[in-house]
Amino acid sequence: MVRVTSVVAWAVVAGTGLGFGLWCLASLVPRMSRPRLARRVAPYLVDISPQAREMLAPATPGPLPVLGMLVEPVASRARAALESTLGGAETVARRLRQSGSALTVEAFRSQQLLWGLAGAGLGVAVAIVVAQAQSTPVPVQAMIVMVFAVAGVLGRDYLLQRTARKRLARLSSELPVILEFLTLSLSAGEGILDAMRRISKVSAGELSHELAEVVACVNTGLPLADTLTSLARDLELPAFSRCVEQIVGALERGTPLAEVLRAQAQDSRDDAKRDLLESAGKKEIAMLFPLVFLILPVTILFAIYPGIFVLQVGF
Repeated sequence: MVRVTSVVAWAVVAGTGLGFGLWCLASLVPRMSRPRLARRVAPYLVDISPQAREMLAPATPGPLPVLGMLVEPVASRARAALESTLGGAETVARRLRQSGSALTVEAFRSQQLLWGLAGAGLGVAVAIVVAQAQSTPVPVQAMIVMVFAVAGVLGRDYLLQRTARKRLARLSSELPVILEFLTLSLSAGEGILDAMRRISKVSAGELSHELAEVVACVNTGLPLADTLTSLARDLELPAFSRCVEQIVGALERGTPLAEVLRAQAQDSRDDAKRDLLESAGKKEIAMLFPLVFLILPVTILFAIYPGIFVLQVGF
């Protein structure tokens, strides 16, 4: 057995740092082989393809890519088991698209696994604390760990649902303004594609970003009607789907788009008013709780306490 002295300990630390640094340098060395066709085409598709952006992203230094390659088989099996247990790959893909996330279904499942592992680690800590406080059977401790792991997996899914729901609400609130802007541009003599391009340049909202992607796809040669229909199908926003149906029908029949968009903008504002009234009706009942349990008791207390105080002083 080698005796660990301070010199040996510092030598181990220095050797580990040197090895890590050499590994980082080696991972950044460019490949000398001929680039593949996909990498040669990627610079021309970087504005519309997440895979192209990922391919052209700077290389990550360090051992993480190599460790990822080693862990990938186990992670693939775990993702497959999670997919077979939970299912709903199409639902997850739709929610990712609605939330505006660039993650794939596999990457989202990987994040769910990480959240599950983090929950399991927290469950182990809680089980240890509970076992030290009082004697707990091993099955109960395992159940605690399992509950925390499942909560981590489901928590990531709930976070995705919440993000998608909030983004759809923002898209719905931006739709009337975008439609009115399109109406003004069309009334000024611009075409529908030029109007979308103008909106995507001057606006910074979620819907303008989606329209910018539509313009980029049309510039690559895709038909405008098919691109808008695909966007409406991915977002599944009722007001936007109705608007796209009217726009596609007007393009096919040659109907003036300005009047169609003006009517759709008015319908969107009416829908927003109805949603606001429904939300106010639901929150009116919720506001009764602070009124009944907080404001009303304090009011009664201020009304009755002076009389009780005077009676106590007088007698």
